[in-house]
Amino acid sequence: MKAAKPDLIVLWNKICLESDINAFEQLYRYLYSRLIRFSVYYVGDKQAAEDLVTEVFVKCWENRNSGTSILNPESYLFIAVKNQSLKYLKKNSSVTFIDLVDVDDDVSVTAQTPQYILETKELHKQLNLAIESLAPQSREVFRLIKEGGMKYKEVAEMLNISPRTVQTQLFRAIAKLRLILKPLGEMDSGENRSRRIISLLFLLGTLSFLYYL
Repeated sequence: MKAAKPDLIVLWNKICLESDINAFEQLYRYLYSRLIRFSVYYVGDKQAAEDLVTEVFVKCWENRNSGTSILNPESYLFIAVKNQSLKYLKKNSSVTFIDLVDVDDDVSVTAQTPQYILETKELHKQLNLAIESLAPQSREVFRLIKEGGMKYKEVAEMLNISPRTVQTQLFRAIAKLRLILKPLGEMDSGENRSRRIISLLFLLGTLSFLYYL
């Protein structure tokens, strides 16, 4: 029989607030094997994956007093392992990794006016409110894929659901966000509306949103 999932938030709070080593061991035992498999997706080496996951857990314990702001420890640990795995690949591979956020595109060069910055901040606020209004699983899937950069298969592994369920939840999230955010794209016309659409595209991180606007 499959063991019941422990309350990871309770464990995390005990770790951060009480330095509870037993809670840390429970968290470690529950997530360790899944995090190993997840890291192997990237590094292709089980021993390296074990080292990377162990390193993440060690850092979590060492920095436990500053972890109280983390609301979803499971998502946090998977994203941390992903980042460590990518760092490992970058260090041990001849492949050049490009961070798209750092690619200075024409939009960022030409559109960074004070008005654009204020609009973008407001849109970001509205987007976060819209995301928080999603159903819990849809919200988690959306953030992991669109903000964490994870793949369907990775999210399915992490959440113990099928890739098809991940896809369904993502589509539901985008559909609801479309309904909530569509009025923002219709507030102005001409150049202002174009700027809003561009901002929404960058904030939402999906070209499919262009169709809905």
